[in-house]
Amino acid sequence: MFAIIEESGHQIRVEEGQVLAIDYRDGAEVGQTLTFDKVLLANGGGTSQIGRPVLEGATVEAEVIEDLVKGPKLEVQKFRRRKNSRRHTGHRQKYTGVKITAINVPNLEIVEQQEEAAPAEEATAEA
Repeated sequence: MFAIIEESGHQIRVEEGQVLAIDYRDGAEVGQTLTFDKVLLANGGGTSQIGRPVLEGATVEAEVIEDLVKGPKLEVQKFRRRKNSRRHTGHRQKYTGVKITAINVPNLEIVEQQEEAAPAEEATAEA
């Protein structure tokens, strides 16, 4: 089962148990539960529901596991030759780490798919 949510202008495909970094939330504390209510699409394995533009009553719940995650450092340098002009700036984006705990979609049929045994295991069982 997966869902596509909208968060800070980004569309993100999420599944239960997935850990991801979303845009920084000021005041988010470790252990706090976040609820995303802009669910654009949900798939239960056999069927899908598509929102126009969002699914009514559908929510995705996530638990904050890290309140501050820093992204890679970006450096910008501007240099004008023979002008004695140099400028150096940097930026490091902040994120909040969350783990998806539940996807709640009303009237969605969830189909559990059976995992098939690997062919190598079957070959050893026959011998």
